[in-house]
Amino acid sequence: MAQPLSPDLTQLVALAAALGWASGLRLYAVVFIVGAVGALGWVPLPSGLQVLQSPWVLGASFTMFAIEFLADKVPGLDTLWDAVHTFIRIPAGAALAAAVLGSMGADHAAWTAIAALLGGTLAATAHAAKSTIRVAANASPEPFSNVALSLAGDVAVPTLLWLAWAHPWVFFPVLALTLALAVVAIAVLFKFLRALWRRFAPRPAAAG
Repeated sequence: MAQPLSPDLTQLVALAAALGWASGLRLYAVVFIVGAVGALGWVPLPSGLQVLQSPWVLGASFTMFAIEFLADKVPGLDTLWDAVHTFIRIPAGAALAAAVLGSMGADHAAWTAIAALLGGTLAATAHAAKSTIRVAANASPEPFSNVALSLAGDVAVPTLLWLAWAHPWVFFPVLALTLALAVVAIAVLFKFLRALWRRFAPRPAAAG
């Protein structure tokens, strides 16, 4: 059986970016998928990510992945879940990206810092876009848009991870386009939600 080829620099940078971005959407799916493909020998993980192959980590990440898969499809609960994970997804995205590039070259500390900034920024952007879109979707009384958006995230995460590994030069423009769309969505939907809040928020009683 042929051994998988070791990743080159382009693949590692793409993987670091993909891990950061995808962590902002589905952190536990990212941890489980990466650990599983490494444990199965499909992809030679960088040394910093090999801990994800541990049976304990795989078991814990799969359990949380299953919980998140269900919670993300319930209107209201999805927003609460996102709010709690604001404090988890962003540092985790930074840590995973740093683990990819942290062992590269002699000046590994510089690579670690660069990767952490990259991963954290991408995770924060993805998380902000996802949370804003889901809050806007919750303004609609029907549940189907929530489920559709959640399923889109379920598909996007493994697709981006695969693209970063197999076709990094295709991944980079796809990421750039996705990032641009996320920024536009945040700006547009934030204005929409602010207008909605002003319309329905209780007004203070007039004095006198």
